[in-house]
Amino acid sequence: MSASINMQAYSDALVVLGTAGIIIPMVHAWGLSPVLGWLGAGVLLGPLGLGSFIPQAPFLYWFTVVDPSHISGFADLGVVFLLFLIGLELSYERLIAMRRLVFGLGGLQVAITAAIIAIIVKGLGYSGVVAAILGGCLALSSTAIVLEVLSRQNRLRTSTGIASFSVLLAQDLAVIPILIFVSILGAHGGSVIETAEHAVVHALAAIAIIIFVGRAFLRPLFRQVARTKSRELFIAATLFVIVGTGVVAALANLSMALGAFVAGVLLAETEYRHAIETVVEPVKGLLLGMFFFTVGMGIDFRELLHWPIWLPACVVGLIALKAAILIPLARAFGVPWAAAIESGLLMGPGGEFAFVGITLAASLGVINRDASSFSLAVTSLTMALIPLLSILANRITPLILKPRPINPAVAAEPLPQTRHAIVVGYGRVGRVVCEMLEKNGVPYTAVDSDTAAVTQGRAIGHSVYYGNAINPPFLKACGVMDASAVVVTIHVQPMIDDIVEEVRRLRPDVPIISRARDEGHARHLYTIGVTDAVPVVTEASFQLAESTLLSLGLPVDAVEKTIQARRAQVRAELQPHPIVARPREAAAGAAESTEVV
Repeated sequence: MSASINMQAYSDALVVLGTAGIIIPMVHAWGLSPVLGWLGAGVLLGPLGLGSFIPQAPFLYWFTVVDPSHISGFADLGVVFLLFLIGLELSYERLIAMRRLVFGLGGLQVAITAAIIAIIVKGLGYSGVVAAILGGCLALSSTAIVLEVLSRQNRLRTSTGIASFSVLLAQDLAVIPILIFVSILGAHGGSVIETAEHAVVHALAAIAIIIFVGRAFLRPLFRQVARTKSRELFIAATLFVIVGTGVVAALANLSMALGAFVAGVLLAETEYRHAIETVVEPVKGLLLGMFFFTVGMGIDFRELLHWPIWLPACVVGLIALKAAILIPLARAFGVPWAAAIESGLLMGPGGEFAFVGITLAASLGVINRDASSFSLAVTSLTMALIPLLSILANRITPLILKPRPINPAVAAEPLPQTRHAIVVGYGRVGRVVCEMLEKNGVPYTAVDSDTAAVTQGRAIGHSVYYGNAINPPFLKACGVMDASAVVVTIHVQPMIDDIVEEVRRLRPDVPIISRARDEGHARHLYTIGVTDAVPVVTEASFQLAESTLLSLGLPVDAVEKTIQARRAQVRAELQPHPIVARPREAAAGAAESTEVV
């Protein structure tokens, strides 16, 4: 039995597990980013680090990774799991809401950056083909590291997080045509047009299959698995969906991460979203750490000896060029200065997909070894600098931007109250709700993220405060733990979902009354845990009917009784189950999934 064991593979696996269990906790205790710990461990313990001294010191065999292929497959899965979780945090509606930043800001960033880098490479004497490939590959940024850094800082929903994610998503979509372009250039059979048509057909077919199968079978699959009340089967089903969709995408020459991302978006609308997140998160963390480890293994500081001037110059130049392009673009799309500067610095380094594109081009003979080696060295070093660039951005932004004078109305802190109502949104609807509460002697705290609305409300004596209702500390400061009700009056659907889920997490028992766009939106809100959803379109029709009946001379009592009966009937039809202020997991069958996990 012992003779059949691949001892080298086990030795390499032990090095990675030792990094996760020993080195990363030490790095965390020192207050450093775990990403830096994984990258540094890869540099030190990889075959280009201490592993290169094994002939002189054989004992290093047990402390270094000898063959990167033993862990590269698992490391690639880390990016796949990361993109799946990102998709799980989104919904179709939120993607549509972000289309301006994704296809506008992100699309322009990719196109302009790729064109300028290609022009520079062409000016250095390389062919147009090499310039185009390097331009496209180096225009991309590191989805894995940037999102991991922002996620650990709990800043994915800030202006920087939204802008960065939008650009990264556009770049991930751009990987498809870039890889198709490289494959076409390296193709030896068939015309370029035939090769392109074949690749595009395969890509569209793969995405269509994932969407069709996802919409038709994913929800029934997880419902069936949840009924078994087996945690093991739920984990197996989750891993099957993630890896399966990735494989389908890979068979069509797409990124596995893109396939998993589409699956995550499809599952984001189901009641099993949070249960799946619980399953994937710990696995994703380890696999993503392995990915950073492999990136570190690709960094060879001896390359500095070959290009002592050009390599550092290109590292700084690439970051500066990409930041200089993205910052003004972000400002043109309405991103605040601080977020634009930080996003520019985070997007400046190269990304993991550059390894895929440049390595593919080199294997097909489109790019020579020296050009590919130098490009990958630049990419690796810039990626290693991302955590430090995040720290730098937080330090220099306050120095560049002069602080604005604080509006006293906006700076006011919520007053402590009990048995009060929290009104989220102080627009036209929110103001009417506050006035009705005040006239009936009900204490309330209104919140809004519009400084003008807050200033106006406080000027007329209303209890309005500036803040983000998705932020748990702010909700607690508003007294959500002692509130008797939460009223959501805003109209942006993704924000309503986030607010309802956050309030439900903090207070499973508090009544939540939310504005809804129409009956379909109201039905969705009931599934995520609202106590009562009020469809604006339906209420308008009730008011119109009431005015019509009264104008025809019908008695007021009879009209009100008719309208109230019809309103109760509509409300009962919209609710999948009788829900009275209970958590999201209790709605639409999610109780089964939470029992499993």
